[in-house]
Amino acid sequence: MNFEHLYQQNPDFPNRYISPEKLFFYLHTNLSNYICEIGRSYLDKPIYQLTIGNGDISILAWSQMHGNESNATHAMLDLLITLDKAPELKDELLNKITLDFIFMLNPDGSEKWTRLNASDIDLNRDFHNEASKEIKILKQVVAKKKYHYALNLHEQRTIFTTDGIHPATLSFLAPSENVERTITENRKKCMAVIANVYNHLKEMIPNQIGRYSDEFYPASTGDNFIKAGMPTILFEGGHFVNDYTRKDTRKYYTIALYYALKAISEIDSDTEGWETYFEIPENKETHYDIIYRNVKLNTDHECILDIAVQYRELKEEGKDEISFVPFVMEVGDVKGRKGWLEIDCTGKKFISLTKYPKLDTEVNFTIED
Repeated sequence: MNFEHLYQQNPDFPNRYISPEKLFFYLHTNLSNYICEIGRSYLDKPIYQLTIGNGDISILAWSQMHGNESNATHAMLDLLITLDKAPELKDELLNKITLDFIFMLNPDGSEKWTRLNASDIDLNRDFHNEASKEIKILKQVVAKKKYHYALNLHEQRTIFTTDGIHPATLSFLAPSENVERTITENRKKCMAVIANVYNHLKEMIPNQIGRYSDEFYPASTGDNFIKAGMPTILFEGGHFVNDYTRKDTRKYYTIALYYALKAISEIDSDTEGWETYFEIPENKETHYDIIYRNVKLNTDHECILDIAVQYRELKEEGKDEISFVPFVMEVGDVKGRKGWLEIDCTGKKFISLTKYPKLDTEVNFTIED
């Protein structure tokens, strides 16, 4: 049965932004028998863990460690809705695994739509310092139970492609345990699961699945969990052409999550097929959102250049919506990069309050005929 054809989006969460209060209300209204509070955030918001399944294989997953990365939260909500419509698949999966899913590990950052938590800490670089309440909570969960696998669920920027042409809509990683990037047995376990997911999705989104860099990060969560003996798989949801709200990415993130859980339930720590992992192309940093080509500035001397622009996702106070605000990232010869949108400005006028576009500022110019 093709899970892609079964996929359904949870209608209660149609937008990229998820209000923590709306999520909490939904969990208590619809999943109260499956959730428990595992701690409180810096601003005293609850952090919930959902537990489903009664199988022998234990899996831990967490979403929104970075508050502005909501796709994994959406994916879990969509997965639950989809499985409810396919009881045979649901029973087959949940009779083999027990899944502990931590929704919104960083609810304070999720509320404000920021990467960091409310005390300006990146949870994914706080493993050893434990300066944040939230990372302590995650580590306490891990310490209480023997998990066979962990899923560290994130999102990546639109700058990444698989081949310089196609966006890296999904990227995966079997994290390194040391700076030498040794291929250990635990890494092979992760690679085997990722290879299985790749084989299921590569025809659905051809050339859009990438492999994240396996550079060892001494302070990161996934690297340290696998170093400590828990196979940990990194998910990165990325760009889909003309899909800045990431609804298409959300769909394939959900499908990938399902096939990862299914693979774990079937291979049960086996490493067969792990070599396929290295057939997945490594992410390349090749794109900006927009590049204005051949821009002639309104200066006294001849000055023709390119202007590269990247959207930033910003949330206004009191609104449950995300705005995509263009910022200038690079000015000059940008021939080494491509734009998801490229605008040839040859023969057109550059209209701006300033003569030159300023880096890292909101776009304040227009291009006119």
